[in-house]
Amino acid sequence: MEEIDELVRRYNLEEDIEHIIIPLPDRDGHARRCFLLKRHYLLIQFPDGHISDFPLSEIIEATVKYPDLLLSESIHFVHKIPELSSMTESSGTENKND
Repeated sequence: MEEIDELVRRYNLEEDIEHIIIPLPDRDGHARRCFLLKRHYLLIQFPDGHISDFPLSEIIEATVKYPDLLLSESIHFVHKIPELSSMTESSGTENKND
């Protein structure tokens, strides 16, 4: 959960014993918050009905970076643009998945 603690500090998120709390922008000026359970992985159901589990760190980044999208869509963007979602990698590392 060290990676989660880093994300909480980086994005100035709130947390309680069971949740990571992400403040979300609201067009009407009302405060909205997203509560994510503190689990290593969370199941996400996609619009086509399939279910997949994702690390909490990816879900946090997807929610913070793309708050107006469905979570399934924002996770896609985090995976599509990995340089935006990298946590603490140095600039000299290369992607070995080519």
